[in-house]
Amino acid sequence: MRNFRRSIALLTLLFLLCGNALAHPALWQIKSGDSTVYLFGTVHLLPNDANWRFPALNKALDQSGTLYIELTDDDQSSMTSLIMQYGLDTEHPLSTQLSESDNAALSKAAELAGLPGGATTLQPMKPWLAALTLSVAPLMKAGLDPAEGVDKQLKAQMTEAGKSVYGLETAEQQIHFLADLPMPLQLGFLRDTLRDVQKSKDELLSLIDAWKQGDVAAIAKLENDELKTKEPELYQELIVQRNTAWAAKIKDMLKRPGTVFIAVGAAHLAGPDSVQAQLAKSGITAQQD
Repeated sequence: MRNFRRSIALLTLLFLLCGNALAHPALWQIKSGDSTVYLFGTVHLLPNDANWRFPALNKALDQSGTLYIELTDDDQSSMTSLIMQYGLDTEHPLSTQLSESDNAALSKAAELAGLPGGATTLQPMKPWLAALTLSVAPLMKAGLDPAEGVDKQLKAQMTEAGKSVYGLETAEQQIHFLADLPMPLQLGFLRDTLRDVQKSKDELLSLIDAWKQGDVAAIAKLENDELKTKEPELYQELIVQRNTAWAAKIKDMLKRPGTVFIAVGAAHLAGPDSVQAQLAKSGITAQQD
């Protein structure tokens, strides 16, 4: 997913970003002997004229022999097959699993997202898939292109340079993170999405500005804190457990010589449970460039 809805929320109004505005997202460096790992916070969709590169980032990419992103096997046919397999439940319409107030919020969210068919389109979906659909629909309506996502651009750049590109997870793993959630957590995921649909323009613009400036404290406050407070179990599943797993992989990378560049959703590199915080538990320090 991108990442997942929490990463997707980071870019909900990114189309408002001026095409010529210069972004400077956060970049970290970890060194251990002959090993170097760069950590870079990303967003998964961008307007095709967004300028987000800067000299330190370009230098890090040039020095890196390998790129890791969240997914490399997220082509449309594979994702469609997985969603059909794990995301539909025609025997239990979504409305039957929601309260009256939740159904009202669902209808309003579908309308605001410009979802064709409105809430009716969501009825055969499991709650986790309905949440993702409500997050993605307004982005696609706004004309944002998944091919312009930072991870996709980095993958293309490194592949063209003849460098290796790997996924930290697989598409099926990411689908299972959501599809295997107990129903109460899936419903919590959906409710969290419905709350985000109501976010004010000013709050969303603040989130975008935080990403552009590499302000990880603001990203954590705007992006992670609400999920942690309102849906703590979901926060553990989607943020903390994944960050912990990625930190373990980075520890192994640091045992081998060479330079690796890792690009993941910016929310995973922010807050007290970030990937860097998990690494710090093992005495590994990430320095922000």
